[in-house]
Formats: sequence, structure tokens, C-alpha cells
Amino acid sequence: MKSIQDCYTLNNGMKLPCIGFGTYQTINGDGKAVILDAIRAGYRFFDAASLYETERVLGAAIKESGLPRSEFIIETKLWIDEMGYDNAKKALEASLERLQMDYVDLYMIHWPRQTGTDDENWKELDLETWRALEELVDAGKVRAIGCSNFLPHHLKNILDNCRLKPVVDQLELHPGYSQEAAVAFCQANDIVPMAWSPLGRGNENALAGNAILSRLAKKYDRSIAQICLRFLVQKGILPIPKASSYEHMVANAEIFDFTLSEDDLWMLSCMPQTTWLGEHPDFVIPTKKSNPNQ
Repeated sequence: MKSIQDCYTLNNGMKLPCIGFGTYQTINGDGKAVILDAIRAGYRFFDAASLYETERVLGAAIKESGLPRSEFIIETKLWIDEMGYDNAKKALEASLERLQMDYVDLYMIHWPRQTGTDDENWKELDLETWRALEELVDAGKVRAIGCSNFLPHHLKNILDNCRLKPVVDQLELHPGYSQEAAVAFCQANDIVPMAWSPLGRGNENALAGNAILSRLAKKYDRSIAQICLRFLVQKGILPIPKASSYEHMVANAEIFDFTLSEDDLWMLSCMPQTTWLGEHPDFVIPTKKSNPNQ
């Protein structure tokens, strides 16, 4: 990979840029201006979700950019209250309306379980939802389908019963929470691991001040954010950073002219757990915030 527009080839043959841009919380302030800045900085893969409530501003920014829709990879996700065969199809229609688009490139199940209770029949619900996603691909409304926050046992349920494999799995991945077993499972099954919160959970500088990252930032004469993103890219993980300033957007893309040593990759892979969100897909289910404008 030599630039943010170099691509992974997914297991269905679709190309996916090796770095995306996260839209979570870009609705705060002038979200459309933030996305237009990201386009100007060279980003063409944008991550959204019904939960994020950013689909409207993302669609408006894509239209205002003046670039053809075909130049972009647009990904969105259905939330836990949109799971199920009929609900999933309705959820996509609602997302397409908000995006002002007639298809999305990548559609994903956002969370593998609705309740996290011991008696929850999550396997059946995931498969029912997945069948709807497969049919949305058949109908030409979605180009590829994937998962988010699915751990190996969640993915295996899909893989053992699906017609179309997940092409990606989006997980919280960053130094201090690298989920090595989940990443290895994805890569062994030709599923591209994708990192949300690649700079740590909290804010754009969540890992600032970490002793290991500070040492490596000094060694390579790079920012901590650039060390985090380079770490993920070298491990074959697709990061989706977000940034509110154009300068940070550009800096996040400038990670292809240096290489972390093998020793430093191991050091980062073995970092003590830090800045983890604290929500586990099997036990803690986050709640959706309502937005009257969505």
C-alpha cells in the first residue's frame, strides 16, 4: 500500500481503499463541511451507520462534491432494532433515502446481539438478517455485505450457513486493544478486518501520552496518530480514522513513507489494554440515541 486510495481486493472481487474516513459524530457542527474537507484530502471510502445519524450529511456532501457517485465507496450499517429479515430490508431503504442514493457499496450488521441475555436466540436472528442482506445484493441495492463487532463465534455462525461470505468485519482495533484472535480469524477466512476507533476510544488524541507510543513517535519522528495507523496498515487492517480538521485528515493519510520494525510491531501488539470502549458484543449492548432530525 502506497496511498490511502490503494485498495484491498475483497473476497467478492470488489476493491476497497486501504483507509476510510469515519463519520461518527460528524453531525456535531457542520458535518457536511467536515466530509467535504475529507474528500478534498483524498478520502473516497466513507463509513456511516443508521446509529451515527450522519447519512443525511454524508449524502449531501457527496452530491455537493461534484464528483461522480462511482468514485466513492459508501458503507452503512443497520442497528440492533433493525435486525430481522423484513426489518433489514426496510432499514436499507431508509438509509438509501437519507443518503439520496440508489445503492450502497457495503452494508453491514452493526452488532451481533440485541440483548446479550443467556437465552437470546442471536444465531437465528443473525442468519435471518444475513439472508435479507444476501437478497439485497441480488437486487443490486448493495454491492457487498459485512459485519461489525462480530467475534469469531459470531462470524462462524454466518460462515457455516451463508451463501455470500462477509467481506469485512469492523472491530475496535488500535494499540492497546488489538484483538489478535479476532483479526487472525478474519484473515484466515478471507475477511478484511476493519478498525473503528483506530486512534483509541475517546477522542482524536485518546492515546496521547502513552509511554510506548510516545517513544515510537519520537523514534520515527511521527505523531502518535500516525504510529497507530501505520501499525494497523502493516498488520493488514483497514483503519477508519475520523478527524475534525483538514490538517489532521491529511496527516492521517501520510503514513506510507515509513515502516515500523518487526520489533516495534510486536511491542505494539503486546501493549497492555488501554482506551477500550468497554462494551462487549456478547454482554453489553449500547443504546441508540434518538435524533428528531434523522
